[in-house]
Amino acid sequence: MIIINAFGDSMAAAKKSQSNQTPAQRVDTLRQEIRRLDHLYYVDAKPAVSDLEYDRLVEQLKDLEQQHPELLTADSPTQRVGDQPVEHLRQVDHSVPMLSIDNTYSRDELKAYFDRTEKLLDGESIQWVMEYKIDGVAASVRYESGEMTLALTRGNGMVGDDITHNMRTVRDLPLRLRGDAPPDVLEVRGEVYMTNEDLADLNERQVAAGSEPFKNTRNVTAGTIRLLDPAIAAERRLRFFCHGVGLATGIRADNHIDFLSEIAGYGIPATPDVQVFDSAASAMEAVAELEESMPDLSFEVDGIVFKVNDFAQRERLGVRSKSPRWLIAYKFERYEATTKLNDITVQVGKTGAVTPVAHLEPVNIADTTVSRASLHNADEIERLDVRIGDVVVVEKAGKIIPKVVRVEKHERSGPLEKFEFPTHCPVCSTKLVRDEGGVYIRCPNPQCPAQLKQRLIYFGSRPGMDIDGLGEEVVDLLLGHGLIHGYADLYRLTVDQLADLDWLKQRKGKDGQLIDVQFGRRNAQNLMNGIDESRDRGLARVLASVSIRHVGPRIASLITAKYPTLEKLRQASVEDLAGIHEIGNRIAESVHEFLHSDYGADTMASLQEVGVKLSDPEPESDSGDRPLEGKTLVVTGTLAHYKRDEIKKLIEQLGGRASSSVSKNTDYLVAGEKAGSKLTKAQELGVTVLSEDDFRQLVE
Repeated sequence: MIIINAFGDSMAAAKKSQSNQTPAQRVDTLRQEIRRLDHLYYVDAKPAVSDLEYDRLVEQLKDLEQQHPELLTADSPTQRVGDQPVEHLRQVDHSVPMLSIDNTYSRDELKAYFDRTEKLLDGESIQWVMEYKIDGVAASVRYESGEMTLALTRGNGMVGDDITHNMRTVRDLPLRLRGDAPPDVLEVRGEVYMTNEDLADLNERQVAAGSEPFKNTRNVTAGTIRLLDPAIAAERRLRFFCHGVGLATGIRADNHIDFLSEIAGYGIPATPDVQVFDSAASAMEAVAELEESMPDLSFEVDGIVFKVNDFAQRERLGVRSKSPRWLIAYKFERYEATTKLNDITVQVGKTGAVTPVAHLEPVNIADTTVSRASLHNADEIERLDVRIGDVVVVEKAGKIIPKVVRVEKHERSGPLEKFEFPTHCPVCSTKLVRDEGGVYIRCPNPQCPAQLKQRLIYFGSRPGMDIDGLGEEVVDLLLGHGLIHGYADLYRLTVDQLADLDWLKQRKGKDGQLIDVQFGRRNAQNLMNGIDESRDRGLARVLASVSIRHVGPRIASLITAKYPTLEKLRQASVEDLAGIHEIGNRIAESVHEFLHSDYGADTMASLQEVGVKLSDPEPESDSGDRPLEGKTLVVTGTLAHYKRDEIKKLIEQLGGRASSSVSKNTDYLVAGEKAGSKLTKAQELGVTVLSEDDFRQLVE
């Protein structure tokens, strides 16, 4: 453990709580505290104490167990490195085959897979789960009556190596499951991995000891997990993410999302940032958003996995000879290189986020020369402990921009100064602020010239208003001549204003000399045509284009389906907006704050003034009656009269919200045949249960 957090002194707390306890009670108190600290550090990434404090707690527990050997148990934290080295790795049969995953590198092939799967299920509505494909080593961990009893590698899928002695050293995996009623048997499948910062620290120790540094996290994980001595594995801080299930008796979940929630309750870490979608199309749309978040991860990812959520549908889809039909990995090629970090600067984005940029000694990665890479945020710099002058590993995966994944600390020839993140905006000098509860540091000044430039570039881009000809060079030209100060000014431009503008362009050819040219009447006319065509894009496109945080094209369309005019949207409260399916409080607050801020109100008023259309077509409805207005419904089981997507669409047309999980906020559960665990949960929570006929009577 590295960071001391403001949790107070665990040692003092432990001593105080133990003062009047029996040895058994003191042992129990120490074990609970150590497990809590392990979970905070390895699962929640919120270290609570220093290494020294933690080690003292463990030493206290060891001393007590030595004094009272009758109190020693197999699931004690002291037993994570208690095993003696094994003589060899024995091979053990998997109780349920541990199959591989079919994969693709093509969006077209991915869509073909979705279409093929829907056809196999006769057009049934399918919920798709999307999660990271962790670049680690596959393993299966078995618990019996709550206690870890066996851990195996994948091996050939039928037989794996027994690595129990090493998996017991993985500190984010419980030796005993939490809770009083664990499943009789639970096998969790997942990935053993190492974080990039832990590899950097390990390589530093390797070089100091006169050994060769390890190349990457996957190689060191694969080698470590098969070591005969668990003491070495313990030093390397391996971790585990669960993403699947093998043999299980006594679990409650009947779908993947509920399973991940259930195992989290047992203390097993699940793959993070998992999302579920009601259609393949919406899942594919969200790929780019998940890709954007990957550079912030401390572990390596080599793709995205899509899975059918429902276990019953998985059963019907079955398996091929080597892989299940109910999941696929969308992978991208990963390339990396080592180079020197020459400088770190910061740039201001369209939402004010101040992003550090690494300036690199040019290096070839995947046939392109890379000289810059994003460092994402201040916390990332701290986590990597990256400093100007460092030797760094830079990675480029698929179409994602290059990122610095690791510092080769063992290459440091001397002390390097830590990078000091600026306290004020480098462009407008406004004092920077950190997002509440977040990692991003922002310039809060909406008039900041750097933000204005980035917002205008995005406004003209294809995901924005799709204005042909309005790229970065033209935005620079217009700003440089003082012709625009906001979005609406674009619509006030004329061909005559633009045609004679001096434009500093780089001459084509070997010398690349900068020369002054005129923008020209043809360029001016083409740009004005593109601007004029964008006037009628509609409210959803405008909302997606004016850089409201968390609002892109899809979110904007969901909002305007409910509030198709600016006037209606302004009247909606945060609660109204949050009630829209898939919106939630964070997005609702962002939209509401924008519309009611001086900047947002002025922006929309000025666009309206220059004739930009700020409405979308009213949603079609056969009747003004909306019997499900404000109600949340969950549909489960096999239906006789509706396909799953049809009934969900009907619910939304009639004012309701179609949810995928039952909670205390659910108003109705529509239960078909073989309703399963959602029906049981609804009955436990007192949710009104409707048969399909009940539902038809209610809406008709």
